[in-house]
Amino acid sequence: MEKGSRARRVMWESFVKVHHGVPKLDKIIKEIQELGSDPVDYMNIGRGLSEVPRHLKGVQQKHKEILQVQTETLRVNTILIKEKVKIFQLVDRYVELTIISNVRDRTLVEHELLARGRDHEEWRKKDLRRELEKIQTDQLSKSSFSLRKSKSGSSAAVSGVPGIGKTTMVQKIVYDWATGKIYPYFQFVFSFKFRDLNNINSRINFRNLILDQYPYFGNVLGELWKNPEGLLFIFDGLDEFKDRIDFADNRRNTEPQFMCPDPECWCEVSDIVYSLIQHKLLPGCSMLVTSRPTALLLLEKAKISVWAEILGFVGDERKEYFNKFFEDQAVSEAVFKHVEENEILYTMCYNPSYCWILGLSLGPFFTQRNRKHQQVPKTITQLYSYYIYNILKNHSLEILSPRDLFLKLGEMAFTGGSEKKIVFRNGDLIKYNLQPSQFLSGFLMELLERDDSIQSVVYTFPHLTIQKFIAALAQFLSPDPKDIQKLLSEAYSEKDGRFEIFLRFVVGLSSPRSARPLEEFLSPFLHQTTCRVIDWVKEKVKGQIGNTATETGKRNLLNTLHYLFESQNKALAQATVGSVETLAFSGLQLTPIDCVVLSHVLGLCDTIKHLDLHGCYIQCEGLQRLEYVLYKCQKLRLSENNLGDSGVKLLSSALRNPGCKIQELDLQDNNLSDSCAEDLASVISTNQSLTDLHLGLNRLGDSGVKLLSVALRNLDCKIQRLSLCGNRLTDSCAEDLASALSTNQSLTDLNLGLNRFTDQSVPALRQLILTCRTLNLIELGSNRFSPNGENQLKSLRGYRLGLRVKM
Repeated sequence: MEKGSRARRVMWESFVKVHHGVPKLDKIIKEIQELGSDPVDYMNIGRGLSEVPRHLKGVQQKHKEILQVQTETLRVNTILIKEKVKIFQLVDRYVELTIISNVRDRTLVEHELLARGRDHEEWRKKDLRRELEKIQTDQLSKSSFSLRKSKSGSSAAVSGVPGIGKTTMVQKIVYDWATGKIYPYFQFVFSFKFRDLNNINSRINFRNLILDQYPYFGNVLGELWKNPEGLLFIFDGLDEFKDRIDFADNRRNTEPQFMCPDPECWCEVSDIVYSLIQHKLLPGCSMLVTSRPTALLLLEKAKISVWAEILGFVGDERKEYFNKFFEDQAVSEAVFKHVEENEILYTMCYNPSYCWILGLSLGPFFTQRNRKHQQVPKTITQLYSYYIYNILKNHSLEILSPRDLFLKLGEMAFTGGSEKKIVFRNGDLIKYNLQPSQFLSGFLMELLERDDSIQSVVYTFPHLTIQKFIAALAQFLSPDPKDIQKLLSEAYSEKDGRFEIFLRFVVGLSSPRSARPLEEFLSPFLHQTTCRVIDWVKEKVKGQIGNTATETGKRNLLNTLHYLFESQNKALAQATVGSVETLAFSGLQLTPIDCVVLSHVLGLCDTIKHLDLHGCYIQCEGLQRLEYVLYKCQKLRLSENNLGDSGVKLLSSALRNPGCKIQELDLQDNNLSDSCAEDLASVISTNQSLTDLHLGLNRLGDSGVKLLSVALRNLDCKIQRLSLCGNRLTDSCAEDLASALSTNQSLTDLNLGLNRFTDQSVPALRQLILTCRTLNLIELGSNRFSPNGENQLKSLRGYRLGLRVKM
């Protein structure tokens, strides 16, 4: 007994020591505390599995068979006239998504096409370091340390940006349950789409809600209610629900009209969903809700026991998707190689929907001999332009007036975007003179997908960004462009990001490269519209260049630079940013794509002097995109970017550029170690422009500074101001520094504060001050000197005219 107690004590002590670095341990410890002092009783994986009563086995078997038939295939649009839709077996086509057990940012602007590129690189690294807790779909409702589900039932919320694969994941969960692969502890699984629930316009009870979709349950539902622990309810697409469910509204707990205590109670659909999530209806049952990040805010006050986020594809999962998308592996390799070499397109590949668009748009360039590879799309607008082009090309014989149809469809798409509307009905189509019958066949089926749901027919664009693109395209098809600048300004003024991608597409379509393929079928775009769009961009960029004092100002400038990139209009870029001397984005988190755009702009700017990226968290990935233009700047502020030693290696090549103009380089707080000191030393020895080098708040250590000391001794060294504060320096490097600087002819300012020097270093530091004759200022504060040691150093103040010793 005593031995067992000791073992448990050691186990708990080990958990406490490491649980901060292993997120899952927090959950395990919490569960063990809830379950009692002897968790061994709960680790029997066979316990808690639901045994179905004999009289329900028939209906369970029928339910599983029907669900299997409904979910075993995956329909994929091809945009080909002969084979519009391909049917695949789900298990053959499905690529496992990476899901993490937390939600990073519930306020993310969801329409930002490339918002998460940098995050994915960071998450990939964390995954390699095992700091990121990846979970499987079968872990969304079970205990951390056994195969049984949580005793009290659970409510799980799974977040994901548009197109990331939430609905397909739900399909796979239902299929896997129906075929006995997961969730053996659930007797019955019921799946609903909020999109379908929108068609219910009156009060309903939960019994009828289920029977509407699963009529074969007839009179046995009452038996199911007796064992709610064996039930899982899945609700997909909270962001598409027409009603707002307020989990912070206390009236739901006190006023009968908002309560739904049992399955026979007649109430609003929103009350049913609320009561299930909060465990007030069928307590003990489990819930799984999917949503886009923006609607996830609604669940902040809800009783959610598991938060998860779909990251989409990480690493090799991207390549696996293309291998499954193309039957010809040579084409798959060629397309993926092009995508991999294009930073913007590659960043899109974390999202399955973007992979689908990339496959449809790029495939023809590598399968048709008459397509030139140098014309392969490189910007987002070019990519979507070829996506629509391929639809038009495959359906050209059946289209009578495509320009008129696209104009009407684009007007509906724009209004939908204005109202955050992504689901359209027959009435919406009729309002824009589009006949619903047109969408039963032909090319319009590729642009607006028809969904014959249980209650009525609804239409959606294949992806939100396609809706944005068609809305943008309509602006160039309108015969009257007089209000285009007003429309763009109003869209630009919206602060929630709903029009950001739309605006990029509009500006991108002003480029002949993006417009030309579409003009082949839609006739030439109105020249007047193109000119007005370009004038609007010119005005916006010029207005934002000097307005970067606030975060909003910086964000607005960055967005306008994205417009310049999409336009690929060299003359426009040079007219707007060609003579810029300062670009400041400090404190604004930049993605690798932002860095691609910034690199494009800097490449066209010959007057740039100061680039301020302090605290932009660009990391090595972002720096890689900027590597070839940084040499043009005179003052380069890169502090607080987590560049690491590999980042310094990239910077070294910029500093070795024969045309390098960098005079001041700030690399403070970048997680640099002694491993990068050799690269820094090499640059310091040879670069003829660099005079100010800020390396404070890193981890260079004594060994790193000893390497730098060799470079500082070099007569060609031009460094005048050097900061080494907060670098964990000790007495062992003091003599090396003093010796090196005794012959240095350029150094005027030296910061050695916030280190670990003691009185043992005082003689060497005095020698440094006395022999480095160009030194005007040395900072030694926040070290470990005694009062006597400080006084010995202070006594040198005034030894030379202008010499300052700061303690």
